[in-house]
Amino acid sequence: MTVRLVLYVAGDTPRSRSARATVAWLADGGVGERVEATVVDVAEQPERAETDRVLLTPTLLRQDPGPVRRVVGDLGDRDRVAQALGLSASGPTPTQPTR
Repeated sequence: MTVRLVLYVAGDTPRSRSARATVAWLADGGVGERVEATVVDVAEQPERAETDRVLLTPTLLRQDPGPVRRVVGDLGDRDRVAQALGLSASGPTPTQPTR
């Protein structure tokens, strides 16, 4: 089963970079499931944000499999993001040292 995520960001801010890093970690095997992610910059594609009713950035949507889940704000805590999306983290997080 593939989990499909859409990350909405606004430009290249520190929060946007942190959110992109978390989504890249998820897609690169940070959780035990296959993850495909799309990044949408709302400044370039405002209609996509409007369609998904995204009012704040960064916003991460889990679209498939349903139900849709939404995480808004600081996405730097990878474990909490994975948990909020219904995924289980399997790799090191920023607060855990790597060995």
